[in-house]
Amino acid sequence: MRKSQYSDEQIVKIVRESHAQGVAETAKKYKVSDNPPIPLQAKLAAAWTSFMFFYIYVDYYGLFKPGVIDDLRAGIVFEFDITPILLTVFLALVGIPALMVVLSMVLPARVNRAINISVASLYIPFTVFNAVGESSNWAPFYGLSIGTELVLLAFILRSAWTWPRTQSPSLPG
Repeated sequence: MRKSQYSDEQIVKIVRESHAQGVAETAKKYKVSDNPPIPLQAKLAAAWTSFMFFYIYVDYYGLFKPGVIDDLRAGIVFEFDITPILLTVFLALVGIPALMVVLSMVLPARVNRAINISVASLYIPFTVFNAVGESSNWAPFYGLSIGTELVLLAFILRSAWTWPRTQSPSLPG
């Protein structure tokens, strides 16, 4: 954890002054107007959270398409019969991004980088597959949904790929 440049007493004084003088004046005085850097792990966890929520909502709103509920009642999803194995696969497809939120925060950098690159790369074909067999009437829905998911996956890939490297203190420089 990064140590603050201010002592606890100074922080209490800053908070009191901010209430008395206004936050903007105090921020200028103490040079706290800049946003602190966000750790890469937190950025990745946020991106996976966004991806997961969007992924779920796309599926949810997809239920509003004509005929989808009738197919579900008939035991069919897309072209597949609804079976325990199919539902387990669907659960895994949603569960993996949920796990990535936690894993992005707790794994060591080297493993974290590799897993984020691998999982994001594997989700690209699954994301694009959502549009297979759809009519052009649904192009705006699938364009926005797939486009947004791909942007999030690209952000994850780029962030993990460009993960800052630090030299081990035990290695000679």
